[in-house]
Amino acid sequence: MTTLPDCRALDAQDPLRPLRDLFTIPSDVIYLDGNSLGVMPCAASARVAAAVTQEWGNGLIRSWNTAGWFGLPQKLGDKIARLIGAAPGEVVATDSTSINLYKVLSAALNIAAQDAPQRKVIVSERSNFPTDLYIAEALCKERGLRLQLVEPEDIAAALTPDVAVLMLTHVNYRTGAMHDMAAVTAAAHAAGALTVWDLAHSAGAVPVDLNGADADFSIGCGYKYLNGGPGAPAFVWINPRHAGRFWQPLAGWWGHAAPFEFTPDYRPAPGITRYLCGTQPILSMTALDCGLDTVLAAQPLGGMAALRAKSLALTDLFMALVEERCAGHGLRLVTPRAHAQRGSQVCLSRGEGAYAMVQALIARGVIGDYRAPDILRFGFTPLYIGFEDVWNAVEHLKQVLDSGEWQRPEFNQKHAVT
Repeated sequence: MTTLPDCRALDAQDPLRPLRDLFTIPSDVIYLDGNSLGVMPCAASARVAAAVTQEWGNGLIRSWNTAGWFGLPQKLGDKIARLIGAAPGEVVATDSTSINLYKVLSAALNIAAQDAPQRKVIVSERSNFPTDLYIAEALCKERGLRLQLVEPEDIAAALTPDVAVLMLTHVNYRTGAMHDMAAVTAAAHAAGALTVWDLAHSAGAVPVDLNGADADFSIGCGYKYLNGGPGAPAFVWINPRHAGRFWQPLAGWWGHAAPFEFTPDYRPAPGITRYLCGTQPILSMTALDCGLDTVLAAQPLGGMAALRAKSLALTDLFMALVEERCAGHGLRLVTPRAHAQRGSQVCLSRGEGAYAMVQALIARGVIGDYRAPDILRFGFTPLYIGFEDVWNAVEHLKQVLDSGEWQRPEFNQKHAVT
């Protein structure tokens, strides 16, 4: 059995340990929810305050030029590109994940309609994140298409000649299971379908190589493992072979080839810039810039490969300790054990009391979250989570289970956000 001194020794030997100092983390909190909202970077509050008091307060409208506001979508996009296997100039930070999915899925369907009009189906995983399914459902109703939902093991068989687009989230939000992007993309292309990848639970958490996988379209969010703050702007990547094809459906002035010519007709900007729409949220962009810098700070220490190795070690330890110390309480591991098949989270299932157990842990300062119908979900961000944190989190879980404190009424009252 791994002991607390063992975990402390692992932390002492961890080359990524200094990165924890880049974050503001309450001393009484073990934060295992970075897969839902990342921790605030230490630099963020001062940087956003400067954007408010100096750039907005004093610079006013001049700051679009003098402070570089206008170029932030591309500047941040190039930083994100370094984390997802994209090239400079291929990514923009903008809008929300849902809005960006609408843009890229529309573009993919336009390409399919032109190249293979007989293809009328979007295939996705049944347990994909709901907003992805809702956007796809809306587009299907609008265009007279069909959304086909399948289990992960049935994706290959579902790639029939009528499929236009395969839309998947790289790491499943509910289970932490991870698709082999390159293999799945190759299978989709062999069947004549395009791919749309949602990287919401991948970017900054696991190595991603969009160009290497020859993916077609991708989107992702900025507030999880990229630590950009609540509601941070999302991002869009388009394979360069598709980037100049078609307008995206939300043709706004920031996506115009020359927005300050103010012409009445729309002329799309070349490449990825056409996937911008309206004026950008500069204060949120500023916070996201700080979050991206925390992830990029790992580059001299081994980058995403080093973060991935630590993530796997943390999640392996959590799984082992839960099985050793919480046996007999009905917990079932949902996340795949195989390293190649999981992201940076561990999900446990328990039919009764899962929500209340999470609330009891939160009251103790161990913050994870609950996903219906019965998932206790824990995210492990290797930038700021250590091995001692894992040991202590499992100790709290053991105490919650052994004592039955999760049955207290206050832990069984549902909040709006779970």
